[in-house]
Amino acid sequence: MRWIIRLFLLAALVMGVMWFHHVRTHRPSRVEEATKAGILLLGNGSEPATLDPHLASGQPEHLIFHSIFEGLVAPGTDDPDADGPGAAASWTQEKFTTWTFKLQPNGKWSDGMPLTAHDFAYAYQRILTAKLGADYANMLYPLLNAEEYHTGKISDFSQVGVKVIDDQTLRLTLKGPAPYLPSMLKHYSWFPVPKHVIEQHGTMDQRNTKWTRPGNLVGNGAFKLKSWRVNQNIEVECNPHYWDAATVKLNGIVFVPISSPPTEERAFLDGQIHMTLDAPLSKIPGYFASKSPLFHADPLLSVYFYRCNVTKKPFNDVRVRKALALAIDRESLVKNVLRGGQKAATGLTPPGTVKDYQAPDIMKFDPAEARRLLAEAGYSDGKGFPPFEILINTSESHRTLAEAVQAMWKQHLKIPAGVLNQDWGVYLESQRALKFDVCRAAWGGDYLDPTTFLSLWQTNDGNNNTGWSNPQYDALIKQSFVEGDPAKRLAILKEAETLMLNEVPVMPVYWYVHPHLKRLEIKNMLPSILDHRCYKAIELKP
Repeated sequence: MRWIIRLFLLAALVMGVMWFHHVRTHRPSRVEEATKAGILLLGNGSEPATLDPHLASGQPEHLIFHSIFEGLVAPGTDDPDADGPGAAASWTQEKFTTWTFKLQPNGKWSDGMPLTAHDFAYAYQRILTAKLGADYANMLYPLLNAEEYHTGKISDFSQVGVKVIDDQTLRLTLKGPAPYLPSMLKHYSWFPVPKHVIEQHGTMDQRNTKWTRPGNLVGNGAFKLKSWRVNQNIEVECNPHYWDAATVKLNGIVFVPISSPPTEERAFLDGQIHMTLDAPLSKIPGYFASKSPLFHADPLLSVYFYRCNVTKKPFNDVRVRKALALAIDRESLVKNVLRGGQKAATGLTPPGTVKDYQAPDIMKFDPAEARRLLAEAGYSDGKGFPPFEILINTSESHRTLAEAVQAMWKQHLKIPAGVLNQDWGVYLESQRALKFDVCRAAWGGDYLDPTTFLSLWQTNDGNNNTGWSNPQYDALIKQSFVEGDPAKRLAILKEAETLMLNEVPVMPVYWYVHPHLKRLEIKNMLPSILDHRCYKAIELKP
């Protein structure tokens, strides 16, 4: 009996030593240290192409801009898709056509300079200056004469519907009623930019000057740029001059570019980041089955599609484009490949964009009709069809989906498609320059109205990137911006979407959800169908 007691005491002593050694040697993870410091660590997808709000067009930039800039209207603290006060403390409207904004009385730039209505007027003139080449200039087209100024039909900016009443008052006049304008103003294309900094490093219409570098960049958001280590991270810290600085709970945010979802997942599980941007496709079913509190699949107002370069043979033939679209089995893709709750896209505009609007039911799976159209175009059984490539940006999920579509086209049409991978910045430039055959793409809604998905297919729109142009389509979109009757306006937009889908410059594949991993320490980061984030409401609790 005595030897059993001795053995027990010896075991206890060994366990005690091991525990003491663990306490002495255990080092907190990066996430644990960051949580204590109030620093939020976020996976952010690809390395951002720019920190200039007028030159960006992607999600990685969008998620950063919400921390360092703020529009007249901001995401709500209780609902990021609601219209909360931002740089404007309040606003009024007349017939949804004339909007008057009163700025925050203590609004400042992050360098302490006053933020005034003149800064917004300067920003709107800058993005509409054609020489700048802003992809998102069309976002301001609801403004009276904005399109005319951007396209050179008028040269006097004072004729555009932007008027500074005084330093604290800005009036916007639209060419037609737009009840959705507050939702639109939360997009970074409407954010102010600092004239006093931009023109210190160049001119209004110069691209890629040094004004966006750390130490130079000045914003008006809850945070300010602290550092940018390319391909490592972008770090922001609290902006003491922010009008609502007392509300901000975080001390800073670190945006980490990780383009591979499996790598991002490993970083999350290893305690390197608080939240991922995505979840690996292969792991999503398991996360759903486990009901893990760390896994989330939030609704998202976004569509995944393939662009066709209609300036290039054989994709300049609508029959070829229709054949490609009809040979994609979207239901199989969402059930067997994606498996994350996505929905097969029957049109471009996702459900829930606005009440009473439903996308046309055009995108179907009909391989027999696809083969007939391809044969009619001169490629019976795929014979003579030139080899081509599906351009993707670096991502496991994009490659997996492209390979599945590639297999469908080979099975049903017997045509040879390859997959070409490019990094984010190169991929974006290839799209803009039409250096592709078929290109993977996605579009997230920027505001709650169908035009957020439909206006970009207008002729020469900065985000069109297909070479497609149709005067009737252009006319319908322009008509929608001035139509005052809501029902008639939605009918016009549905006619436009039907026309575009029948000509197939793009092939919608699925409507999104947002699968991702988020640690329990994050509080008040709420879902948003527009992917808006109200960073000042977020806090970290161990």
